[in-house]
Amino acid sequence: MAVQQSRPIDIVIAEKNPLLQSSLVKIFAGDDRFNLTAVTDDGERFMEAVERIPFDVGIIGWEMPYMDGRAVLQALRNRADAPRLIVYTGSPNPDVPRQAMTLGAAGFCSKRETPEQLLDTILAVASGRMVFPFIDVSSLASDPLAGLTPRERELLAALAGGLTNQQMATQLDISLNTVKFHLKNLYDKLGVGNRAQAVAFYLKGREGR
Repeated sequence: MAVQQSRPIDIVIAEKNPLLQSSLVKIFAGDDRFNLTAVTDDGERFMEAVERIPFDVGIIGWEMPYMDGRAVLQALRNRADAPRLIVYTGSPNPDVPRQAMTLGAAGFCSKRETPEQLLDTILAVASGRMVFPFIDVSSLASDPLAGLTPRERELLAALAGGLTNQQMATQLDISLNTVKFHLKNLYDKLGVGNRAQAVAFYLKGREGR
């Protein structure tokens, strides 16, 4: 729902870094276009705020403890009364904006941008627009494998080679939990539910090249 600028935009922040938290609080306190209604430090507390208070725009991190940005977007995706969400992150993964858009975010802003850029993004999103950096949606649609990170490509090839999770962890010198984390992201990006479907997707993609 677009916000009329006759009133301040109600905002809730989910930010794990206490220094950045305090900086954002100061920025919003000095700008009467915004009303900061709550500040949380993880996705679970952000979701509690959604249940407890109405607000217009949520500013969420992508990598947060307990419940990350992906999980928050998935939880709110089909809620008619959900606030509009902006992913505000310093993640170096170039695929995060596309993932955020796919999961229903209304905007994306990198922490490498100036504070003014974040404010502009909030104003645009509150007025009903979507704000994302350029994403070549057509190329990603024609080749879903293009959206994978280098590590996810490694794991997909290892899956196709028949390796178990433990064997992949040993071969790549990462923990078993890290393997499981990457596989979950990999399955989500490819829209598959298990390793057999992922391998079939991989093999079909190689045939098409």
